[in-house]
Formats: sequence, structure tokens, C-alpha cells
Amino acid sequence: MLNIPRLFTVLACFLAGGVSNAAEPAYRSELIFPLRGEHNHAPGIAELADGELVVSWYRGSGERRADDVAVFGSRLKPGAKEWTPAAMWVDTPGFPDCNTCLMTDARGRLWLFWPVVIANSWESAITHYLVSDRPAGDGAPQWNSNGVILLKPDDFQAPATKTLDDIVAAAGPLPDRTQEVVKSVKERLGDKLYQRLGWQPRCKPTVLPSGRILLPLYSDTYSLSLMAISDDGGATWFSGKPTLGFGAIQPSVVRRDDGTLVAFLRENGFSGKVRITESKDDGVSWGDVTSADLPNPGSGLDAVRLKSGKWLLVYNDTTKGRNSLAVSLSKDEGRTWTATRHLEKQPEGSFHYPTVIQSRDGMIHCVYSYFVDGGKSMKHAAFNEEWIEAGD
Repeated sequence: MLNIPRLFTVLACFLAGGVSNAAEPAYRSELIFPLRGEHNHAPGIAELADGELVVSWYRGSGERRADDVAVFGSRLKPGAKEWTPAAMWVDTPGFPDCNTCLMTDARGRLWLFWPVVIANSWESAITHYLVSDRPAGDGAPQWNSNGVILLKPDDFQAPATKTLDDIVAAAGPLPDRTQEVVKSVKERLGDKLYQRLGWQPRCKPTVLPSGRILLPLYSDTYSLSLMAISDDGGATWFSGKPTLGFGAIQPSVVRRDDGTLVAFLRENGFSGKVRITESKDDGVSWGDVTSADLPNPGSGLDAVRLKSGKWLLVYNDTTKGRNSLAVSLSKDEGRTWTATRHLEKQPEGSFHYPTVIQSRDGMIHCVYSYFVDGGKSMKHAAFNEEWIEAGD
């Protein structure tokens, strides 16, 4: 029997513009490849022009000290449920190829950024890139061009030394080991070789409305970060000024409506919090590095601005261990976080180094390193805002 009162209620809502078009919570996840014994770590993700997803990571018997480490990749074709078998994308014989990140540009080209480690130390890393004009297909993309990002930052010894002295003074007496580290960093601050080497990527580039590309880089030499900047579509690159927050690395950059850039950084020091800094000049220089009200155990994170205007942050929401991986939403451009849901929350394991994008269909795609007792893989999770807002 027709429910007349219910019918009038629906019609009234429709005429008043009150019919909701909110989507239902949606989530799916899968491993990109079966668990393996080798080290598989540090993914990047991008969407190609036809909606295909591509993921990169590095694989080998270790990290910087293992010369067999190479970059691998996989594809998820539109409509497919399984990723293609892993294919080697790049190998620099005799040298480790490490952290990867990906970007598709306005011309539909795919960019892969990664560091080649010259002397089995992070201090010797040099960031390289490959570009594919037509990245669709099978297996590894056909790379059409390549390059090395050589940076020559303005001498930052004086301001960095002052900041480091201020941090040490505020911290009080330091253990002998920490004093040795501080002494070594001060010595290296005046060395041109260390200032110019060791800058490596982790998080994806940010493209500004002007077309400027910001590639976030960090240095384990100093535990500082900066932007490699291109104003000509990646043809040439120059260095921004370092963020002088010692212990704040691997930045992920998001832009506010007023043009302010906000970088969220991994805590590599002792605060136990996500670090944060802002730029008012399109990424060239950065203000004081402070702490957000979000925990971080010394692990990578990633952020993205969604089509709705909300900001999304993926991070390990612990102060110790990487067994919990959270995704949070902000409605006020990163000032507060109002909804959180967990991609992983396990008693053991490491689920870390996330990378996140939003595809053209509105779905959010996060890929992260997945380490459990049985081996290591990359895990892909696809979900929408409604899934996050529904909570655990």
C-alpha cells in the first residue's frame, strides 16, 4: 500500500532542495603483491589519464647499504581488482635506488623521483627522475627523458647554527652521544659538499596554481628539509631555503585558499608530534617549525587537499611503533582535525610510509608499506570521505 504521508514528506524535501546526495561509506583494500622476504618499502602512487593507477616502491636485500636495491612498479587497470605483477622500473647497477614518489603533470606525463645512494650512506644520496610521455601500457613505463636534481642552496650555516644553539639551550644538559651528534652537525653545516648532497624525496610533489612544482626533499645529514622548485615544468630546478626545524623531515605540502603553504613533517627528534611549518612565498622560505596536536613516532606521513576542500592526513597516530595507521580529515585547512579512522590498528606489524591521492572519480587511494611476520608488501586502500567520517 502506498504510504501517502511518506510520499508527501519525500516530495517536500525534494522541492526544498533537501534530498541528500551523500554517498554511502565505501572501502576496499588489497595487497599489491604477495608477502615477500625482501625489503619492500617507500611507495609512490599516481593516476594516469585513462584512470589507471600506478604504484612504485623499492625492493632489495636492505636499504642504503644494499647495492641490489632497485625500483619496482605495478599497475591497476581501470575496472581491475588485481594489480599487475611487479616489474622492475629502474636499477642503477652497483648502487641502491631508494625512496620513490610519483606525479602526473598537466600534459599527462608520468614522473618518477628517487635517490641514488652513491656511498651507501644517506649523506651521499642524489635525487634522480625519469619521465614517460605515454605511461600507459604494460610492465615498466617507456621512459623518454631523465635527469638529476643538483641543488645549490644559499649558504645556511649561520641561521641553522643559531637555531640549533637555541634548541640545545632550551633542552638543557644533553647526553654525551647527543652532544657528539650536535657537534658533527655543526661541523657539516659549513661544508659545501654536505649542503649540496644528501637531499632526497619521500612525499609527492605539489603543483601550485601558477604551475610551479614543489618537490619536497629532506636531508638525514642535518635532519632538515627544503623544496626543489621548478617554474618551467620540470626542465630546470632550484633550491628553496631549508626549514630550520632540526628533526623535522619528509614534508608533505598542502595549499590554503589564501595561498599559504602548509608542510606537515615527520618527527625525527623528540617531541613525539607531527611537525608543521608554513610558507608565504610559494615554498621558497618557511617559518618556524612547530608541533601539531597529532602524535608521530618518527615515521612518514602524507597529506592531500580533497575536491571537497577538506584536507586529509595519513600518519602513524602513536608515539612509539608503527602498528597503527590513521587517516584524519580537517574542515579548516589543517588547523583542527574532526574525523579519524584507522587503516590499520594491530597489536604488531609496521604499516607506514603512506602516500595518498584522490582520483578523478572522487575515491581516495592510499598505498603504504605493509610489514608483518610473514613478510613485506605494499597495501592499497581505496575509500571515500564518508568512510572516514563514519569512524572506527
